[in-house]
Amino acid sequence: MITPRLLVLWDIDHTLLASRGLGREMYVRAVPAAFGIPFVDLADVSGRTELDIIAETIALHRVEPTEANVSRLAQALTDSYEAARAELAERGRVLPGAREALEALAEDAAVHQGVLTGNLRSVAYVKLETFRLAHYVDLETSAYGDDHNVRAELVRVARRRAVERTGIRFDGEHTVLIGDTPRDVEAAHAAGARVVAVASGRNGVDELRSAGAADVLPDLRDVTSLGRLLHR
Repeated sequence: MITPRLLVLWDIDHTLLASRGLGREMYVRAVPAAFGIPFVDLADVSGRTELDIIAETIALHRVEPTEANVSRLAQALTDSYEAARAELAERGRVLPGAREALEALAEDAAVHQGVLTGNLRSVAYVKLETFRLAHYVDLETSAYGDDHNVRAELVRVARRRAVERTGIRFDGEHTVLIGDTPRDVEAAHAAGARVVAVASGRNGVDELRSAGAADVLPDLRDVTSLGRLLHR
């Protein structure tokens, strides 16, 4: 039996899948549900944790971002996503090569896969279940946007959970984030982990290299190249 030696942590939005505007729409629905006021604006979401986004979005609505109010909007977001599973399936899509990449790594005994996402845990589950991606990853050896508001800290959370789950201690050299934003790159570097950046979101190859990513792919369609980067 081969013991996993590599912890691979996947970002979700714009790396594995795209919701095509539904993410903003969930806030448009959740803010009135949580606070009884009209939706005004949404904080910048790219590469950030949901706790961060929620707190800033609440402030944009002139509501005090207390722990109770953050929890209230988080629950409203969860409820909105649960109610919109069919809509998400219709409007969203799995990005090219993502399913094949997940499947190939799931069959690689040397790899243990989880997710590292700014999404709330409940929302991450909805997205991965809706597009039938959840069974490829260990959702317990993962970190979510309600675990910490700083993305780099999520790497440490995931690694700690990996030890608890598998008994294996994955050091920085054997922990790899796969994500699509400069914030993913920065989080990996801050946590002493490796990163494979994918230009499948708003940031191109050059921008991701400028952010410090040595390994950048245009998308996930070349599974062989991804495996080579992970195992080099």
